Amino acid sequence: MSNENIIQSMINDSEYESDVSSVADSSTRNNNESKLSCEHLMKRIDSLTQENRVLNIEVQTFKLRLKSSQQEIKQLKHASVNMQVKTEQEEEFISNTLFKKIQELKKEKETLANNYEREEEFLTNDLSKKLQQIREEKHSLEQSLEREQASQISQLMKRINRLEAETTNKQNTLEQLKREKIELENTLEKEQESLVNRLWKRMEKLETDKKLLHLQIQQSHPYNTSSNPTSSTNLTTNERLNIRSNSLFETNSSNRHFASNNDYAQRLKREVEELRQQLSVQQENYQKKMQEILLEEQNAKDENLRLQRKLQLEVDRREQLYRQLSESESSLEMDEERALNQKMKSNSKYKQTRTSSSSSSSLHNLARSRTASSPAFTINQNNEYAQRTRLPSNNFEDDNNNME
Repeated sequence: MSNENIIQSMINDSEYESDVSSVADSSTRNNNESKLSCEHLMKRIDSLTQENRVLNIEVQTFKLRLKSSQQEIKQLKHASVNMQVKTEQEEEFISNTLFKKIQELKKEKETLANNYEREEEFLTNDLSKKLQQIREEKHSLEQSLEREQASQISQLMKRINRLEAETTNKQNTLEQLKREKIELENTLEKEQESLVNRLWKRMEKLETDKKLLHLQIQQSHPYNTSSNPTSSTNLTTNERLNIRSNSLFETNSSNRHFASNNDYAQRLKREVEELRQQLSVQQENYQKKMQEILLEEQNAKDENLRLQRKLQLEVDRREQLYRQLSESESSLEMDEERALNQKMKSNSKYKQTRTSSSSSSSLHNLARSRTASSPAFTINQNNEYAQRTRLPSNNFEDDNNNME
């Protein structure tokens, strides 16, 4: 209002100065131009009256515009008030909905925290039960492994001892067979030597008998020829026949003796061949037995190697199971530690979320206060806008009043 008064006083001063200047001008003109005619003055008066009419018409038009602008301002004020009310209602509705959502989120957060704690307790209990079960299974597996290994080791030791006993027995039988072979070879050599010696003796005897027969024959023939060289013609046919019969008898006896010696030699040869055949058969049997013994020894060695490999595999499997059990224990311990760390972190996060929820509620209250104060700010802005629109209208009214 002070600004409007100042503006009105300034306008009045300017009008007064213009009137004074016009009066002074008119006086000077009257003094200076006294010689002007009345007609010119009348024309001037007519023109001024016409200008005054035009100005009055403009003033009326401006008044009408002012009324319309005032009505528009009133409508705008009413609309701004309605808008402010609507905005306040909307802000209250939004704040209420946000507050409800925050309350629901807090409840959901609490329920989630409780569910998380319950699930965490359930998981820890479940993990502890599983760990206990795995430890019991590990203990039972270790015991079963120890029993299996002890039984397998005992079986393997029994088998190894049995194989060693079999190998020793086979070695003893092999040595016995070797000794028997040597004895047989020695007996065969002795028999062959005895047979050869007997054959040589028999041959020597036959040769001596043969020589004796030859000597007897030679002695008998020369004696007959030398005793009766002259009276050979005087021998009778009977004597000749007797001599021939004696010589034939001697030759037959010597032939029979040779035949008996040949038969004996043939029989000895057959016995030697039979003994050789028996020796070859015994050698073949001995070779077969040796091959069987060697095969059995090789099989025993292979079986021993297989059992040793099996024992080594069992030992490796036991070590692998021990490693797996230790790794499972370490992994379970790591899981327990991780679960405990997560529980600690969740508790700390839960505390932090509680503090943040309290701070968010305070911020929500501040936001509500700000939203409550924001309509006043909009009202102030609307008032300033109305005052700005009033200034030219008031100036216009003052001008119209002065003109009237």
